[in-house]
Parts: sequence; C-alpha cells; structure tokens
Amino acid sequence: MTATRVLIMGAAGRDFHNFNVYFRNNPNYKVVGFTATQIPNIEGRVYPASLAGPGYPEGIPIYSEDELVEVIEREQVDQVVFAYSDVSHEYVMHKACTALAAGADYRLLGPKHTMLKSKCPVVAVCAARTGAGKSQTTRFVAQYLNKQNKRVVVIRHPMPYGNLEEQKVQRFAQLEDLDKHKCTIEEREEYEPHIMRGNVLYAGVDYEAILAEAEKEADVILWDGGNNDLSFYQPDLTITVVDPHRAGHELLYYPGEINLRMADVVIINKVDTAKAEDIETVTANIKAVNPTAEIIQCRSPISAANPELLQGKRALVVEDGPTLTHGGMAYGAGFIAAKEAGAIIIDPRDKAVQSIADTYRKYPHMGPILPAMGYGEKQIKDLAETIERCDVDAVVIGTPIDLQRIITISKPAVRVTYDLADDSGRLEAVLAGFCQTAAN
Repeated sequence: MTATRVLIMGAAGRDFHNFNVYFRNNPNYKVVGFTATQIPNIEGRVYPASLAGPGYPEGIPIYSEDELVEVIEREQVDQVVFAYSDVSHEYVMHKACTALAAGADYRLLGPKHTMLKSKCPVVAVCAARTGAGKSQTTRFVAQYLNKQNKRVVVIRHPMPYGNLEEQKVQRFAQLEDLDKHKCTIEEREEYEPHIMRGNVLYAGVDYEAILAEAEKEADVILWDGGNNDLSFYQPDLTITVVDPHRAGHELLYYPGEINLRMADVVIINKVDTAKAEDIETVTANIKAVNPTAEIIQCRSPISAANPELLQGKRALVVEDGPTLTHGGMAYGAGFIAAKEAGAIIIDPRDKAVQSIADTYRKYPHMGPILPAMGYGEKQIKDLAETIERCDVDAVVIGTPIDLQRIITISKPAVRVTYDLADDSGRLEAVLAGFCQTAAN
C-alpha cells in the first residue's frame, strides 16, 4: 500500500511532537514537510535526519506557511495535519478550507495519539489562552509540591527556534544553562523563574527522550504548557487556567477549549483586576462544558519595585511578547502597574525599528506598549534600539525576567512581578489530594 503523503502545519512545537510520536516510525505515512508560522525566522530550516529517523535520510524541509497551497500541489500531499495553538476556531477552519480546496484532507491529532505515559505522576498546567497565567500557576504548584518533599521536575512546552539537533534534550538547573543553550528572550521568560526557585526544568524537541531523562530525577513531572496547547503527557491532574479579561475566549480558541473540557480544576485567574460580569460569564461557560470541574478563583497580585520612580513620569512599558502577539492582549501586567503608580505612558510605536515595527504591523491590536520580542539576536538588538529611541524617564519591565540581564537599558528601570494567589486554599487542598493519591 502506498504511504499517505503528509504535510504538518506548525510553529516549531506541537508539529515536531506529533511527528515524533505518531508519524516518525509509521510506515503508513510519509511526511513530506512542515510549514511554520507565528514565530519569526523558523522556516527555511530542515528537521534533521538524526531526529527524523531512518525513513528520512535527508531530513524534512520546513516551509513558510505562506507556501501551503504550493507545497500541497507540488508534493502531492494527501493529508494536512494542523498542529499549532492559540488560534480561533474560525482560523482553524479557514486553514481547513485552504487545504481541502488545494486537494488534501485535513486532520487534527488529539490526546489519544499524542500524549505519552510517564512512570511518574504528572500534573499538567494548561490554559485557554496565551497569557492567562500558566507560568505563575506552575510556580505555585511546584512550590507546594516542593514543600511536601517531592522532587519536582518541570517539563516545558517546546520552543526550539535554533539548532534542532543541539536542542533535542535540554536541561536547565542554573542561570548559566540559559547561555549554554543560547536561549531566546521567550525561552528565558519561561525557564529563568523556575531556575531562580531551584526547580530543574527540561525542554527541547524530542519529548519521549526528555521524559526518560526527567524521570531519573523526579517524584512528580510538572508539565508547563505553552500557548494554550494540550499536554504532551497523560496527566493525573489537569489544571486549566482561564482569563476573565478575555471572557468567552475559553470557548472560541483552539485547542484551549479542549483543555477546558478535560480539566479537573479550572482556575479563573486575575479576578482582582477583572470585571464581575466577565468572571460570571467565564464561570457559566466552564459549567456549561465541564460541570464536574472544580472552579477556583485566584488573584494575580502585581507589584512594582520602586513605584515612586513612575509617579508623574514618562514611562515606556515593556510587556511579555507572546501574551500580546498571538495571545491577543492589548496590554499586560506592566501597563496595569504603571497606571496604578501614576505614570504617563508613552506610545513607542513610532519609534519601533525593523522587526519590532514588523510586529506592530502584524498585530495591530496592541496598545501603547512594547512587546519584548526576542526570537533571535537581530530581534533582541531591534528591541534594545527601540527602547533607547524612546524619550522617557523610566522603563517598566513587565516581562517574567529582568531584561537588563539581556540588554543594556540606559534609563531607570522598574521591575513588575506577578504571582498566583489562592485566598480560598482550595488549590492547595487539591494538590494535597493529588499527593495522597500518588503515594498510594
């Protein structure tokens, strides 16, 4: 029987995972390529033969998604597999129509075929949208489990934007590891907070190989999701975070709605800054599709170091990039903190250079803030230059890391941090139950 010719649509994460666990050693399929989008400059590479396996001695080409129809026709693609996250249901079906019209079938792979089973208990932290608060929730869970004397190993959703062979399995335990693995700003934002708290973290490309290494030093595997993607591992406890600042999105975005429907616990985050009616809307939506889930309302307290530097001052606000771009937010924690401190927020859009200006054109919904884009050295330089071009008294750093570790900022900088606060104590109670079950 002739093998089905497959093209996988992705963004250097879920696409590679789906290939590794479902297609790599499957003689019924021949993957003729990947397409890439969302992340700058990740197309034009090759998924290397050392990762692709014996069926792909020349590796697998990675094209720009702009070439989708052309590749389908040229490579006689039978089946297009959609494999990236945090896109609207409407967007997913537009891509389906494009693929079908070009002559290919269209497919979504689900948990049954893509979740790996661990020998260790697994807690998965996922979300309905990028920027809902997965990272702070993951830190909360890790801190609780550490207090219970559990050896927690965090496995983070992939961000392999560099040399794929070198990034097959990456272990992070100290800040020097970030430099060793040539991490982008986006990677540092996710990895550094765990390292600073003493957590060991793994990431990379091959999540079966990663799991085998992580299990050697873990009592519990803690999956730290990316965007609103599904867990790569079969969870014993699924925690899904939703954002009332984007009420309704929990039912409108792929695959976030799947996370909502599969959740054991749904955290409605940021209730301290959200409108009451939006919290009610989100609560009703959760109950409609997952009536057995435990719903916990949590605060996301924001604090600014040296807020007196902002009172009445002209300030540039730098926010977490993915939250603003494909996360769809117009602002983040830095903007809220700057407003509360009485800052005069300066719009940086007319000062943006090159790749940062391109980001504003691609995501016109963003407000008067600067996304901390840093997917490569060139973009980091563009970010630094944009900051320096802004005539301000202070720079508000609303990213999960201190950008001053990466770039030089000549103006006074104010760090903004945020964590998860569960006043009810119910999340700790859920985790206590998990620990008891895992011990039996």
